[in-house]
Amino acid sequence: MDAVGWAGSALLVYSLLQTRVLRFRVLNLAASLILVGFNAAIAVWPMVAMNLVIAVINVWQIGRLLRGRHDERSYAVIPIGVTQPLLGRALLLHARDILRFNPGLDLDDPWAGAADPARLAFLVLSGDETVGVVLAHRVGADTAQVDLDYVLPRYRDFTPGEFVYRVPGPFAGQGLTRVLGPVRMLGAERYLASVGFRRDGDALVLELIAA
Repeated sequence: MDAVGWAGSALLVYSLLQTRVLRFRVLNLAASLILVGFNAAIAVWPMVAMNLVIAVINVWQIGRLLRGRHDERSYAVIPIGVTQPLLGRALLLHARDILRFNPGLDLDDPWAGAADPARLAFLVLSGDETVGVVLAHRVGADTAQVDLDYVLPRYRDFTPGEFVYRVPGPFAGQGLTRVLGPVRMLGAERYLASVGFRRDGDALVLELIAA
């Protein structure tokens, strides 16, 4: 029985180390339910009550997070000039994490250089917090190549990048009908498939054509 209590406590501590909001809530819920059972078995009722309250809070928060996951009211996508300091600051702050998942990506050139109408940049916001960055460049009159699709760790359970690729959306708003997925992004295929990309030969392609 003691092992159950220790396991629940360890899981509770582990949940507090999570950077992803949804993962934290799920693990914290599991830990609180284990501790409800453990404390009920040894008749420590104040701890049962506390962990029940924590479990209810977690269930409510998980439901709220999942309801807003695909809700366009939860996120905004803002086009931004590639030379704007706010974009440069976002790339600088998260450069190490960006390069971890996009090895070989050059964040200094051309993004820190002169303005180029072929270059596209979008910030994904939740409220007033920047939670993602998408960089791309035109490779034809109606086609863009995504160079970077980055989301902060705590938001990666919610795929906010989907709002960049919707129809209508910022790419479609630029007159584009075809988007090519990033080539340097590790483990990108599952994520890109979830936001509408399909494999076409060696490329992952999104067709921005309204049904």
